[in-house]
Amino acid sequence: MSSRFVIVGAGALGSILAAHLVRAGHDVTLVARGERAARVRQNGLALSGLTTLETPCAVVTEPRELRSADTLIVATKAIATAQTLAPLRHLELGCAFSVQNGVLKNELLGAAFGAERVLGCMADFSGELLPDGVVKFTRNVGLYLGELGARTSERARALGELIEAAGIHASVSPDIRVREWSKFVGWVAQLPLAVLTRRHTWEFLTDAHAASVIVRLARETKALADAEGIALEDAPPLPVAAMGRANDREAARLVEAVGRRYHDMAPEHRMSAQQDALRGRPLELEETLGFALDRAAELGVPMPALELTYAILRASFPASRSQ
Repeated sequence: MSSRFVIVGAGALGSILAAHLVRAGHDVTLVARGERAARVRQNGLALSGLTTLETPCAVVTEPRELRSADTLIVATKAIATAQTLAPLRHLELGCAFSVQNGVLKNELLGAAFGAERVLGCMADFSGELLPDGVVKFTRNVGLYLGELGARTSERARALGELIEAAGIHASVSPDIRVREWSKFVGWVAQLPLAVLTRRHTWEFLTDAHAASVIVRLARETKALADAEGIALEDAPPLPVAAMGRANDREAARLVEAVGRRYHDMAPEHRMSAQQDALRGRPLELEETLGFALDRAAELGVPMPALELTYAILRASFPASRSQ
């Protein structure tokens, strides 16, 4: 079986991408499992919120049925990604990218398919898979693509234009690693507050105590980015470059200002990790926070606040431990 797009994972982001691409007339195959695969086969994909649409979509549960794809998109949680990719290594691919959280994803894609086939990606759109199978599309800020070698390319440009035309805001970044790391720093800083407070995003961001913790976690993760030679930029979810130049109180005010924007524009927004926590699902800790701590240890970057936070999360969510 061959498809122009193969999307691994039929959760919120995978479903949003698949539904828009199918509506635009593209050949899409979803790789899904269990009840979700059965529901999509029977009822198709359904979106509400920013986009309302229903469409059928091809689904496979056995990745080895696939033979080739122009583009592979990985939209699973960043949990055991290497094991998720293993049964897909036989695919003949044009290119692959991942909308997962974290920065380890590109290395794992390169190990599976060859670094020359990998595009970097920073996903800044979101949704929530509801109990009835409908995906509520809540944010459509952008999907950023780029070559890992800090250059532009025709394939990245063409793919970005295609996704933009399908209805997901997309563009090409000349240095995608900066985008990916800028998101990663803000994501690492927010995740603990999201899952431990279980409040809407705007609520914990505008809480002064939570904002001060976010600033400390962001400073530590920025130090890791500095050690990796990454010059951060102000990009969603937090203005991490400006926070790095500000004192603690000013940085906290920047966090609170982001929270007020969420209140005005997306008051029901919850981070995907919080959605997992609320439903008793494992959190993607090892390939995100765990990765950051491992790299920090290698590079000699102290991260005491993240170490403590990681330990609390591991104790609070034992199902998230590596199998």
